Amino acid sequence: MSSQFLTVADGARLAFRDEAVAGGGLPLLCLSGLTRTMADFDYLVPHLPPVRLIRMDYRGRGESDFTGAATYTVPQEAADALALLDHLGVEKAAVLGTSRGGLIGMFLGATAHDRLAGLCLNDVGPALHRPGLAKIMDYVGRNPSGARRHEELAARLPRRMAGFANVPASRWLEEARKHYTETPEGLRITYDPGLRDGFVAAFQGPEVTAWPLFDALAGLPLALIRGANSDLLSSETAAEMRRRRPDMIFAEVPDRAHIPFLDEPEAVAAVRAFVKACQ
Repeated sequence: MSSQFLTVADGARLAFRDEAVAGGGLPLLCLSGLTRTMADFDYLVPHLPPVRLIRMDYRGRGESDFTGAATYTVPQEAADALALLDHLGVEKAAVLGTSRGGLIGMFLGATAHDRLAGLCLNDVGPALHRPGLAKIMDYVGRNPSGARRHEELAARLPRRMAGFANVPASRWLEEARKHYTETPEGLRITYDPGLRDGFVAAFQGPEVTAWPLFDALAGLPLALIRGANSDLLSSETAAEMRRRRPDMIFAEVPDRAHIPFLDEPEAVAAVRAFVKACQ
């Protein structure tokens, strides 16, 4: 399916896809990770119940315009997501947010509560574990070194991706192809390198949490998927989330760190239960 494009208020042109899965149904807005694109959800699509699947590339990622580091913020990306829903005439949508997308989802829950039918968080919560953030800082905004072709990178990913096990070689090749582009100069990231500036500034600043945003989700169906070996969402934070929201759908995916691919049986079951709860 080819992408469509929306021009938002500041002139940025954003890529999105809007498709009926299994005949269509509940609008499900899928928001990807920090450096990722809408391709993050390709693995999940064959396992979805009937939904209207809406996904987008944030500004500075994938096919969307690169608009500069100052614009790569959670509030701006949340505003862009609402602009997309407005453009599509969607009054209310369930949100599935992977990592950064989950932070955007929590922000929307606090600032546009009536636009959400529910929120499913993929390996993210209101408190982020510093070791996981440090790992992201090591690679964000940088092209991979030592590999010039997708196959070379795929062969190295099992060693680089600590916490992942029982992942077939074909999946690592898919990952390499989704997140890097082959060029005569080697592999290149599919997002604006300027994204690193904002991330580093936030990492070096005071540690903050988003528990008020999480608590603002009261009244909405809520789900959490956690990689059992995650270094970003600690088991302690997940436990506190469950304490505050005992009704929250929860799944822990074995052999996965940050982030589960979402086609694991545990993740699929949680997403399907979440969609049902939002209907």
